[in-house]
Amino acid sequence: MVLSPWRVSQYREYWRILTHGFIHADWTHLLVNMFVFVQFAPHVEGQWGPEGLLGIYLGGILFATLPALRKHSRTHNYSSLGASGGVASILLAYIFMEPLAQLYLFFVVPVPAWAAGILFFLYESKMQNRGRTNIAHDAHLYGAIWGLTFAIATQPQWLSKWASLIADF
Repeated sequence: MVLSPWRVSQYREYWRILTHGFIHADWTHLLVNMFVFVQFAPHVEGQWGPEGLLGIYLGGILFATLPALRKHSRTHNYSSLGASGGVASILLAYIFMEPLAQLYLFFVVPVPAWAAGILFFLYESKMQNRGRTNIAHDAHLYGAIWGLTFAIATQPQWLSKWASLIADF
């Protein structure tokens, strides 16, 4: 079930592009992903409905595989797993929907959602460029990009919230 770009490329095991999003390395990995999902998915579902939530989540899982499929299709020993791409897509859809909502970094530091979104992209980009973490930071980034793109494409009127936010800043 893990994402193995080499197996997808060599043996056409296309199901791995989706199934990797439903298994996790350990309980901590699963609990972190599910904590974020449970916090933000109800709000996203309230806006887009169950079909929209499913589209954001599954689309995030699928879109998040693109970097690995491109970079590792000839790497026999690369594999990836987890729902982080889907979860990141839900988080960023929520942030686009509610940029002024209060989020808590490390459960104690209050920041507006828009700032948390910027910090998310900065951190994931830095960690992706640094490498050597055994975490697919590019999957987090691509999942987040999917959620943001989905939100903008389906709710372009919300861009005015962002325009006034930027103007006030």
